[in-house]
Amino acid sequence: MAVPVRVAEIMSPGIKTIGRTATVADAIERMREAGVSSLVVERRDEDDEYGLVVVTDIAREVIAKDRPPERVNIYEIMSKPVITLPADMQVKYAVRLLVQFKLSRALVVDAARQPLGIVTLRDMVLRHPHIAPER
Repeated sequence: MAVPVRVAEIMSPGIKTIGRTATVADAIERMREAGVSSLVVERRDEDDEYGLVVVTDIAREVIAKDRPPERVNIYEIMSKPVITLPADMQVKYAVRLLVQFKLSRALVVDAARQPLGIVTLRDMVLRHPHIAPER
């Protein structure tokens, strides 16, 4: 029997964050500098939830609508709350959850719900050892 693969083994560790009142222009610059396509939007306080902004949000809500990126705030286009996955969840269940909600990525959290990384469907399919091609 195969050993279950956990989300923590597949995720991209570490996250890049941005404040909710930052502009989309700020987010684009941060994404370019970090080489990422999504940013976690920081919580206002302990009772708040994390948000997420991805390049598709920027494309759909700013560029396609011809809005100036320096005049649009992140809170206007972000997704919130976002689906979070426990780091110890089996990848097969994480894939099912993302597919069920038609999402491409999720925030991975520890037992205290602190962010650890991001996992995408692409990561889970291409990095999963039981799916990867033999070498």
